[in-house]
Amino acid sequence: MTFGSITRNLSFLGAGFALLATATPALPQDGNDEARMRRLEAEVRALQRKVFPGGDGRFFEPQISAQPTVSSTAPSTSTTAVTDILTRLDALEAQLQRQTALNEENANAVRLLSERMDTLESGRGSTTVAATTPTATPAASTGASRNVAATATAAGPSEERVVAVQAIAKPQTDDAADDEYSYGFRLWDAGFFPEAQQQLTLFVEQNPDHWRTTYGRNLLGRAYLDDGKAKEAAPWFLKNYQEDKTGARAGDSLLYLAETMIALDDTRRACIALAEFSETYPALAAGRLQSQYEANRGKVTCN
Repeated sequence: MTFGSITRNLSFLGAGFALLATATPALPQDGNDEARMRRLEAEVRALQRKVFPGGDGRFFEPQISAQPTVSSTAPSTSTTAVTDILTRLDALEAQLQRQTALNEENANAVRLLSERMDTLESGRGSTTVAATTPTATPAASTGASRNVAATATAAGPSEERVVAVQAIAKPQTDDAADDEYSYGFRLWDAGFFPEAQQQLTLFVEQNPDHWRTTYGRNLLGRAYLDDGKAKEAAPWFLKNYQEDKTGARAGDSLLYLAETMIALDDTRRACIALAEFSETYPALAAGRLQSQYEANRGKVTCN
């Protein structure tokens, strides 16, 4: 089911529930509450089957299966059937929103890999850059990722560029994963953004639990942003913030996410990110990232 169909179905579900709500203006608190509760839930499930035909209930049934006891002896403290349905419908909508967000994140990851492969296929040729080959490849890595690792991402790189990239030394320490990140940093620092994107993507994919990963995802977002690719940068900033809000560069990513939204002329989301940054990381907003925070605030007008 696509994002558009989920949205339409959710709208249909909301409209259907509104019809049920208006058709049942009041429910007295008497001994028939439990029977009426079952009838309402049966109507909601029937409507749900229309919106999600063929569904087996694995994803949505838990939100409508729990039936709290409604006591007829204490009507002043009992939850009405309509209120109970509203609460569980809110839970259903929240679950749909979470699933939609997960689908969008997966789609972004697939799109990033597809773009890298398209770049390789459209190039005049592939030039092997030995220095970008990772020292170890986990079993979970795909063949496509390994191919990307072995070739230059820029279409038809000039001989001068290849030489310049090869001139950037890759560190050799006892921490091989940290060496991979540091090499990506050196490529970014030298202005070789496509090569840095390639190297840092490999690092974060292969080392999800390394202490440098929070730095790697943030720098990967910056490599895209500095390369004029704000749409590609945004998912990495958001992921770095959401994965671990206490991470060393989680606050940086949230602020860069606001900067990315500004670049995309999305003022509403930029303002949301700026507000969350100042609330979640007040020390950064008043300290290390103060000038960047104030500069971004000056670019948008937030309510």
